[in-house]
Amino acid sequence: MTKEAGEAAEPGRDPEAVSKFVEGFAAQLVEAGMQRMPARVFAALLASDSGSLTSAELGDRLRVSPAAVSGAVRYLAQQHMVSREREPGSRRERYRVHSNQWYEALTNREAVLKRWESALREGVTSLGADTPAGRRMSETLAFFEFVDGEIAAMMERWRAHREERFGRD
Repeated sequence: MTKEAGEAAEPGRDPEAVSKFVEGFAAQLVEAGMQRMPARVFAALLASDSGSLTSAELGDRLRVSPAAVSGAVRYLAQQHMVSREREPGSRRERYRVHSNQWYEALTNREAVLKRWESALREGVTSLGADTPAGRRMSETLAFFEFVDGEIAAMMERWRAHREERFGRD
């Protein structure tokens, strides 16, 4: 039997069902704007019990080249969605998805929002707050400031909810 996309090495799994999940969830991520290969790699990691796979394991499960896995992992690491770990006593790296990956990815978006806010403030000053473009830019700035505050408050609520539901790590 050949390995299917996202097939779990763990016993008791239906490889076809796992493959269907991996490809289906990856398709949802692609529809939301993620590149296809990083979406597939992320879904395969998410579907593994350990949350950790080597490049070779990912390549086998997804039937892709090591280069495709490498590029996908690089993108996911930049987005703070996976981390790289060295296997003890080996040169091989394992790629891990953490239980708080969504929190980390969203929290790291705050820095992007701050940069956008700064650029928009500059734009309002450059264009003039009383011009049509300046007013439009001021509204955009106000939106990002609002979102930034809401994300911070939401993340606090999430931490409390997560601890209540899943306990402390």
